Amino acid sequence: MPDFLLLPLAALPFPNIDPVIVQVGPLAIHWYGLAYIVGILFGWWYAKRLVSDERLWTGGQRPMRPEDIDDFLVWAAIGIVLGGRLGYVLFYDFARYLQNPLDIFAVWQGGMSFHGGFAGTTLAMILFARSRGIRIWTLFDVIAAGVPVALGLVRCTNFINSELWGRPTDVPWAVEFPNGGPFTRHPSQLYEALLEGLVLFILLRILTHHFGKLKSPGFVSGAFVAFYGCARIFVEFFREPDAQLGYLLGGWLTMGMVLSLPMVLVGVWAMATAKPTEVPRPA
Repeated sequence: MPDFLLLPLAALPFPNIDPVIVQVGPLAIHWYGLAYIVGILFGWWYAKRLVSDERLWTGGQRPMRPEDIDDFLVWAAIGIVLGGRLGYVLFYDFARYLQNPLDIFAVWQGGMSFHGGFAGTTLAMILFARSRGIRIWTLFDVIAAGVPVALGLVRCTNFINSELWGRPTDVPWAVEFPNGGPFTRHPSQLYEALLEGLVLFILLRILTHHFGKLKSPGFVSGAFVAFYGCARIFVEFFREPDAQLGYLLGGWLTMGMVLSLPMVLVGVWAMATAKPTEVPRPA
């Protein structure tokens, strides 16, 4: 019998945090929803700071106005919610929603896909950039730089919700989740919060402020995509696959790995092909 079945008392206690912050009648505010709101608002504020700092741009010429970021906020929110929900429906539990199509709209029950939200936000950025005459890769860079904060916050709330937990283990920091069976498990949500949130934000901060990579359109967003893909693939080795999917091809492969591998390839390509913008010539 595996050691982790013999040592349930060695697990770290699961924190007793109510997923609902406050509830008034049928209206409930969840940590999960708040994480999305705070993450979006931080990304909006941080993008405006980047756009306003002339030192980060070639020749001190800002590529867009801070007001453009204000206008994009609504586009981003729609892309995240619609893309995230549709991505989960299509990639993770299509059979269930095919039988119960009205459940697609029950977003309060959970079920959001990062890869779907990423695709939805990317489409929103392309459409918005074209409508404003903004370089698409530059908008990608500005938005990507602040996204890790939202990712980290959402992963922390996944932990609070006791969802998306990791595989059984006997490591000293294992957690016995209340709905995770009689096993001690990897707190894989916190692994993702650390790598996709804190570490990735610091990396992009260094690239933008210390290496001036915003002057090479596509590099920062490429770094974001590539590092996220690598981090997600790594954590998938510790994360329990969705029950309705399990392991793909009868082995160790998961849907998260399949969806993340193209991100790594695209991110590396974007960094390799990013070139510094030319210094504007005086009139």
